[in-house]
Amino acid sequence: MQITIACVGKLKEKYLTAAVEEFVKRLTPFCRVNIKSINEEKMPDNPSEATKQQVLEKETKRLLAIIPANSYVIALDVAGKMISSPELSEKISKLALEGKSHITFVIGGAFGYTDELRKRADFLWSFSALTFTHQMIRVLLLEQIYRAFKIMRHEKYHH
Repeated sequence: MQITIACVGKLKEKYLTAAVEEFVKRLTPFCRVNIKSINEEKMPDNPSEATKQQVLEKETKRLLAIIPANSYVIALDVAGKMISSPELSEKISKLALEGKSHITFVIGGAFGYTDELRKRADFLWSFSALTFTHQMIRVLLLEQIYRAFKIMRHEKYHH
């Protein structure tokens, strides 16, 4: 299986980069992981709604451009459905059985993305009612994907 993480911004903190590298390494026996990131748009300190919308539109277009055409798209979205780790595992397993061998998870920038991306998504997933930085969520997402594969294989980790 191929997993793509389409996201906004580069990781700057070494501890986050190390965590991402660790989970990508742990996922190697289960799937190939490709992280594609686009640059964040520059944003003034107190942006107007129009400025926010322009940034969202630019970042959304660039995110859409890096999503592989044949991929099943799961967009992380505050308005999406909350699912448990076992439910994520079941979803990935079911997709594989249906012949969908490429899944793309999309992480928006600081203000998310537009409805254009939501329409492209096959599933909208709300990670939590809590707010996380888009850099931190990258680590949490990779950990949950790893956990999902461990659950699928009935391997110790999830306990």
